Amino acid sequence: MLHRTLKAMTAPALASTITLPNNRPIPRIHLGVYQTSGTSCTAAVTHALTAGYRAIDSAAWYYNEREVGTAITTHPDVAREDVFFTTKLQNNESFAATKRAVDESLRKSGLGWIDLYLMHSPYGGREKRSECWRAVVECVREGKVRSAGVSNFGIRHLQQLLEDCPDDKPMVNQVEVHPFNTQTAIVEFCEQNNIQIQAYAPLARAMRFRNPTIQALARKYGCTPAQLMVRWSLQKGYVTLPKSTKRERIIENADVDGFVIEEEDVARMDALDEGLVTDWDPTDCD
Repeated sequence: MLHRTLKAMTAPALASTITLPNNRPIPRIHLGVYQTSGTSCTAAVTHALTAGYRAIDSAAWYYNEREVGTAITTHPDVAREDVFFTTKLQNNESFAATKRAVDESLRKSGLGWIDLYLMHSPYGGREKRSECWRAVVECVREGKVRSAGVSNFGIRHLQQLLEDCPDDKPMVNQVEVHPFNTQTAIVEFCEQNNIQIQAYAPLARAMRFRNPTIQALARKYGCTPAQLMVRWSLQKGYVTLPKSTKRERIIENADVDGFVIEEEDVARMDALDEGLVTDWDPTDCD
């Protein structure tokens, strides 16, 4: 895994992309804007774009699509077509409700199209998941959405979706992944089925920055714990979504080009897995 990933990272981290199964590129690093709102959200996105980020991860549930869109469309040095915008379906209700939700996200963001649209959770049961997924896929065919995926889906949810919609595989599964919650089984299933892992909460929301192994490796590589964990995520082949509203941290989190974590140290970080859930985990729901 490591050698393949390093080969893909010859470009600087913020300029590096992965090609999704539909042949569309996705940036390796996104700014996450969970639990940010108002002017704080707009400022964070503006700082990120100025620093070189070209991907922002929002959601209807975050109630900040409008702020993200405003920051993108008003930035003086960044064109809309150069920014990868992700948002998500809040509830798995019905085919028609999903179509309306996509239109509402387009209206609020004002961005013209959605680069990646995700079903935010597997809640609602198998039938609802498949019905809503078909609506998302139709939005791709209509040109409103360029790539479609899921979030917080466990193996059973993915298996059912692949059985119900075999011709419309999700491009992405966005789940919480970091050294303290490696999600090994889900990651392996996605790799086997050519579904790209997006790692949210890659910093474990700073809950383990004082961990002795993280501290020791950060000293070894001359980086911060956050930079170490972002680098780990990239070397695993994930698309990673570090979050901050502070300009200095936004810049720092993506400044990971000066070092490569040795394979034995990647293994040391893998061994930290404790199944830490920092917010929610619906990957085993019905």
